[in-house]
Amino acid sequence: MTPHATLEGAGKRALITGSAGFTGRYVAQELRAAGYQVHGLVAPGSAAGMDEFSVDLNDRAGLAAVVQQVQPDVVVHLAAIAFVGHGDAEQIYRVNVAGTRNLLEALAGLAQRPAAVLLASSANIYGNTDVGVIGEDVPAAPANDYAVSKLAMEYMARLWSDRLPLIIARPFNYTGVGQDENFLLPKIVSHFRRREARIELGNLHVWRDFSDVRMVANSYRRLLAAPAAATAGRAFNICSGNAHSLGEVLDLMADIAGYRIDVHVNPAFVRANEVVRLVGDNRRLASVIGAAGVVDPVPLADTLRWMYQA
Repeated sequence: MTPHATLEGAGKRALITGSAGFTGRYVAQELRAAGYQVHGLVAPGSAAGMDEFSVDLNDRAGLAAVVQQVQPDVVVHLAAIAFVGHGDAEQIYRVNVAGTRNLLEALAGLAQRPAAVLLASSANIYGNTDVGVIGEDVPAAPANDYAVSKLAMEYMARLWSDRLPLIIARPFNYTGVGQDENFLLPKIVSHFRRREARIELGNLHVWRDFSDVRMVANSYRRLLAAPAAATAGRAFNICSGNAHSLGEVLDLMADIAGYRIDVHVNPAFVRANEVVRLVGDNRRLASVIGAAGVVDPVPLADTLRWMYQA
């Protein structure tokens, strides 16, 4: 076993906002394994565990008090309204933009500022681009309020770039055990787990870049540990670089579950002007954190089997 003193996070404090969420639980596990003392922020009303604080991102004074108490060495900001179909647009902007601003203001007010602050944006900011493989320099064209809020968050964060070492992460689709069935792949897996005879989906002939949540958490940790000269002020696509159609996902699940499900295309789930193929370019990420796990990611079949057997 590696001696504790040699772990990259030994003696360092990490603050994760949204620590009780799907991604937050995996990031917390990843950072603890690397030796960090992990503190989390959860939304008011959520059950706060050990080393977690219940505070609203829009409570400036309360948020600042928690940040002063934790004195984080690194920060992973995941807390957000993350569901594209969320019905309250005002809340999306209030949490994703104003809430992030309050966090950055609190961090910039520390006597000892963090060595790295990772802000989770989204590949949704690229919108309905016709570029087959999307690099970080592809112009943003957000197509919904969630995506606009994330792009606005990125621009707002630049106001703090002279005071904080900011890393912008733009994850593409990712999944894993514990993701809500509002999201497509957990919906498909859960239907097979229940041995459902049929499922309603949208267009099956679209290709998307799906990653494993464990790869995403690992990438976040490695970005935090990378030299600031290589990460500060830069955006990084978090993606596999591989494309799978929904039809392929259904074939993989049929092999895992041992039966084929009857698929009904619901016109209500088919989006107008749907982009046929969206794949991320992860070369910038690999150039900074190394190719292991990025160039050779977890196969989608392995992720789906993990979810099915959970």
